[in-house]
Amino acid sequence: MAALTHDVPRQTVADKIDLLMDNLVNIKDETGEFLLHLEDGRIIDTKGWAGWEWTHGVGLFGMWRYFEQTGDRKALDIIKGWFADRFAEGTPTKNINTVAPFITLAYLYEYEPDPSYIPYLDTWCEWLMAPDGLPKTEEGGFQHIVYNDENPGEMWDDTLMMSVLPLAKIGLLLNRPHYVEEAKRQFLVHIKYLFDRKTGLWFHGWDFNGRHNFAEALWARGNCWVTIAIPEIIEILDLPQGDAFRTFLIDTLEAQVKTLAETQDESGLWHTLVMDPTSYLEASATAGFAYGILKGVRKGYLPRKYEAVGIKAVKGVLDNIDATGELQQVSFGTAMGDTPQFYKDIRLTSMPYGQSLAICALGEFLRTYI
Repeated sequence: MAALTHDVPRQTVADKIDLLMDNLVNIKDETGEFLLHLEDGRIIDTKGWAGWEWTHGVGLFGMWRYFEQTGDRKALDIIKGWFADRFAEGTPTKNINTVAPFITLAYLYEYEPDPSYIPYLDTWCEWLMAPDGLPKTEEGGFQHIVYNDENPGEMWDDTLMMSVLPLAKIGLLLNRPHYVEEAKRQFLVHIKYLFDRKTGLWFHGWDFNGRHNFAEALWARGNCWVTIAIPEIIEILDLPQGDAFRTFLIDTLEAQVKTLAETQDESGLWHTLVMDPTSYLEASATAGFAYGILKGVRKGYLPRKYEAVGIKAVKGVLDNIDATGELQQVSFGTAMGDTPQFYKDIRLTSMPYGQSLAICALGEFLRTYI
């Protein structure tokens, strides 16, 4: 281990995380080109820190994981400030992605119980579960409804991170085992339709209407949500060795990571289309892969041989953090594409999830010094 990690001083990593957090809360869309304009006139800011989207949910999660490990008060204050400000403004339209912040709120409640949090956790999870709440696909899958598209009959791979993990965590917190069972079912139905048996990677989406996987894109950031979500759900539910659901998830994760190890670029990064070396290298997905792989190894879900893959990815992430704390080579939010070229054409820009996935990766990397 020492040979792999000690060429990067621990303090250097901590300093980078501090820079990443500063940049995260100060990102602004200076031109307006990355604002989401809805038909009803609403404008959704997915880039700035004052919005409420999956981008912010992942940011909160990354800082929580860092606070959990280090006790860093700066991270905690940012998290608490974000929730206070957003609740004062009023909660947004319910969709798959706007559920994402609630996993961090559940962890925050465990740390500092505040009764005012419970109605939010209850209301949003009941919406996920209710027959007249979140629309469901065939076989009960969570339909990937977002601000600007209901996506009828569609399941996307990022749903597990954005809504299913919060449902499982809140189910335990509120002692609602039916939430937990539903979360487990969602993992299984998503694996059934999104897992590529040839590569072990995941397709971006599945459409029950046309019975297809759209462009059959093995898109990197979509895959990284899975690399994160599988170790997280096993840990959240504290699934014991020998549990069939745990074993099935670990087999699924290892199949994915085996191909990731074979396709990693010399820089430590992965291409935005994992199997297509003509697509650009993408750092936010790389950070997600690094986090999930290193955590999977640490928890004993993955063989130790994959630790080197995760550490190489971390070093690639470090190489792409500039002097202001911005993670470079981050692709903008990506809708479902019908062609591989669609993914190659997505713009690169600083985004909250780039910052937060880098925080996740570097925070997990810090554990290798212990």
